[in-house]
Amino acid sequence: METPKEDIFRDSIATVTTEGKRAWVFPKKPSGKFYKYRKLVSYFLLAFLLFAPFLKINGNQFLMFNVLERRFNIFGFPFWPQDFHLFVISMIIGVVFITLFTVAFGRIFCGWICPQTIFMEMVFRRIEYWIEGDRGKQIRLAKQSWNAEKIRKKGLKLIIFLFISFLIANVFLAYLIGSDKLISYITDNPLKHISTLISLLIFTAVFYFVFAWFREQVCVIACPYGRLQGVLLDNKSIVVAYDHKRGEGENGRKKIRKNEDRHALGYGDCIDCFQCVHVCPTGIDIRNGTQLECVNCTACIDECDSIMDSVNLPKGLIRYASEDNIEKKTPFKLTARMKGYMAVLTILVGLLIGMLFLRNDVEATVLRLPGQLFEHKENNIISNVFTYKLINKTTNDIEDVSFKLLSHKGTLKLVATSNSFTVPKSGIAKGTLFVEINNAALTGDRNRIKIGVYQGDKLIETTTANFLGPRSYR
Repeated sequence: METPKEDIFRDSIATVTTEGKRAWVFPKKPSGKFYKYRKLVSYFLLAFLLFAPFLKINGNQFLMFNVLERRFNIFGFPFWPQDFHLFVISMIIGVVFITLFTVAFGRIFCGWICPQTIFMEMVFRRIEYWIEGDRGKQIRLAKQSWNAEKIRKKGLKLIIFLFISFLIANVFLAYLIGSDKLISYITDNPLKHISTLISLLIFTAVFYFVFAWFREQVCVIACPYGRLQGVLLDNKSIVVAYDHKRGEGENGRKKIRKNEDRHALGYGDCIDCFQCVHVCPTGIDIRNGTQLECVNCTACIDECDSIMDSVNLPKGLIRYASEDNIEKKTPFKLTARMKGYMAVLTILVGLLIGMLFLRNDVEATVLRLPGQLFEHKENNIISNVFTYKLINKTTNDIEDVSFKLLSHKGTLKLVATSNSFTVPKSGIAKGTLFVEINNAALTGDRNRIKIGVYQGDKLIETTTANFLGPRSYR
């Protein structure tokens, strides 16, 4: 089936030529109301991103994703390997929230919140404008031979880009290994931590490659979220849209002329100035409709509003709108699909909150020593040996910790000089203990016993273990 002429643009992406080569995008420097709002949001998020791994709440790093040790901190709340199910639920909530947001408002996350867009458009691109100038000057510089001016500008940009990439790599590493450990590595001799230094240089190279060369291709080619957009959007989703009804009229778009009654001639309000194309960071023509490459950055809205203002035509030719709003003038309202996602999100958030309230600060594991059966002592006493492991999830030492047998009458002894001990903050206490129970209290050769963990007289955790005894023939 032959592709309709008006949809041919969908057969390729704007950043690749017909020969399959990279079509470098030189976007015009944006300006306008939405751009000012985006700058405020971006600077706030940049500050958050840079300082979050160095902030602490109750001694816990505000955000940390230590994949190697499987330790995560989210908003100062620690997740240990034993809490991995809570972390998974948190991630699912994040995915459902972004899905709901996309169904309702399109790819607005990409244009306003995504770190790739924020760093690219609000840091690296702005430095590029400062050094090389706006769109026209950048195009001329790219075509220019390698003289002193080009070497100076490209060299300065290279140095600044590398420095910022190195800074981002350090912050990224702080999220992975913890800010305290990173600072200790920095203040120490780097040669003592070669593996970390190599990782840092690799991250620096990756970030430099992404922001200096790969750029918008991350959003267009690499990011899976762009592909999801086509599945999640529908006619009721609010996106950055071109009002083709108003822009095309009956006879299409046309360059503007003085003292011409465009509406009487059947032309739309689009004056075919191509400024919306020139300002787009992914190089698309928004007038072709919703496209994979569009990140909803609103640069085309600001530019079109500026042009409409200069030719005395109403603003809003390109605006936040749904396809139904443009075609049928219907207002935004919650759809059944949105309500379904909201219901799922509410259930998941409620489940997470409930599980967080039930989560203990101490995780106890008591296991029978491998390879050991039981010992038959005097007075019909059966003894089993166990190993224990206590995990302290708090940032304070837990002192005067002891065990008590809750399910059976018997004794419980630690293999130590004292029956109480301390579990260090964010640490683990391990040891061995003996449990002795009268055979008359046992039922069969395998019994489930319940052990309580106490801090002083306060019960802080309970756990169970298998207690072996002689086979009963009763």
